[in-house]
Amino acid sequence: MAVLGIQFVITMMMATILSRIGPHLSLARWLLTSRFAGLARYIQPSDEELRQLAPPPQRDKREKKKARQAEKNGVHSNGIFNIPRNLDFHLDRIPVVVGDLVQLRYYSEYQWLLDFAAYSLITYSLSEVYIYMLPAKAVDEVNLSLVWLILVLGFAFRLLLSLTGQYFEGEEGGERSLVLVMGGAYLLIAMLVLVLDESTLETGLDEAYRSFNASAAAFLENNAGLDSSGPASKLVTKFFIALWCGLIGALFTFPGLRTARMHWDSLKYSESSVRSVLLHLGFVLPLVLTTLWIRPLTRDPLTVKLYKNMNRPLMTEEAFESMRLYLILLTVVYRLFIMPTYLQSYLNLAYHKVSELKQEAGKISNIDLQRLVIRVFYYLCVVTLQYVAPMIMILYLSLLYKTLGGGTWDGSTFPSDDECPVNQAQTMQSETAKSSAESDIGIGELLHSEDTVHAIKDQFSLAWSSFKHIFTPKVFKGLLGFSTWWCCFSWFGSAAIGIAYQTYFSKV
Repeated sequence: MAVLGIQFVITMMMATILSRIGPHLSLARWLLTSRFAGLARYIQPSDEELRQLAPPPQRDKREKKKARQAEKNGVHSNGIFNIPRNLDFHLDRIPVVVGDLVQLRYYSEYQWLLDFAAYSLITYSLSEVYIYMLPAKAVDEVNLSLVWLILVLGFAFRLLLSLTGQYFEGEEGGERSLVLVMGGAYLLIAMLVLVLDESTLETGLDEAYRSFNASAAAFLENNAGLDSSGPASKLVTKFFIALWCGLIGALFTFPGLRTARMHWDSLKYSESSVRSVLLHLGFVLPLVLTTLWIRPLTRDPLTVKLYKNMNRPLMTEEAFESMRLYLILLTVVYRLFIMPTYLQSYLNLAYHKVSELKQEAGKISNIDLQRLVIRVFYYLCVVTLQYVAPMIMILYLSLLYKTLGGGTWDGSTFPSDDECPVNQAQTMQSETAKSSAESDIGIGELLHSEDTVHAIKDQFSLAWSSFKHIFTPKVFKGLLGFSTWWCCFSWFGSAAIGIAYQTYFSKV
């Protein structure tokens, strides 16, 4: 297995472009400041403007005496004064520019995630073209684009953990309890889902478990002399998968609720019926993705059922898998297309909050009023991350599912999933043991050997071969396929709960 090859050249080239051109050509910055986005924010009124519009305060003799005494003692009010809540003032709108964004919370994390994800996608695309054009040569190289995909997933997962962790800091306002309750609810749902039959929900976990146990048992028997039915219990394995599903559901809770609120506001103030239809389509697309793993709804009608005057199904199994990948890609692109509408509806919250404030009686300080307006824009990058991070996780999980699970883009026949079937495992492991004996070199001998590079290469090839023998495409197909489906389900489920809340419980 070669490490230095075309894959390595592609990786080094994209890493160089990312470090040199990335700061000047940023997708994340373009999505928020370009004409395509057209985002505009509201700016808070200045103290001078509020003083001019507010009526002069009426003080009695006691308050005037206190004010004069405070001035004599050098005590100042630090520019804080009260104004009527129903004060008639106007909020100005200005376009969102880069200079404003760099001061926002989580802007650097947002920019790094989006830009690195974009360059990772380019790296993966170039690698896929290379593998498609020169399959005989590419099979001898390590697919380094998978490392990029795994790093993107790690960054997105870490950011979701960080955003969710913010609700556990400070005083309890209900968010912490909501995250815990939703995590427990998703854990319960995952346990129910994992007991469903494969003929209903296409999880692929049972087949993945059988493949992993058979390969691992053969590997342990031939290399360690252990006679075992497998290293993992099925019940324990599914329990840990359920725990992971509960964690994902908890992390997707507030992104889904935020998306639902933006969707609700976009529809509420939308003046075009066409735009409303487009927004509804974008909201429903994750549900469509979820149904693609339910056999009676999608796979069986398209790949099994024979319709009238037809001698074969509408699709092959491989074509259906490819269609599923393209629909995931289409959903992500479409949701990015309608993202400016959602973000503008969020920025408009400043105007709506001020309008609600004007309906109230009493007074408010100038600092609290200005904070009410500027706080909306301050969390723009947090809201954007909550919108895009789940999409990035779903997209890159599906790409890993396609590559490691043996999928294709053109719907052609899959490579054999039985890369290491049990009846061939003994032969492969005996060959592995023989090559291991030939390349078993001690550290001292290795350092004085002229063939050090070849010895290291042989050791790496041995480890990589053993890894592929245990983690077969069936294992990756089951784990990554179920992970992709669960993320789609959690993504839509949390948003649907948010829409239900806005419909029945929200004042607006």
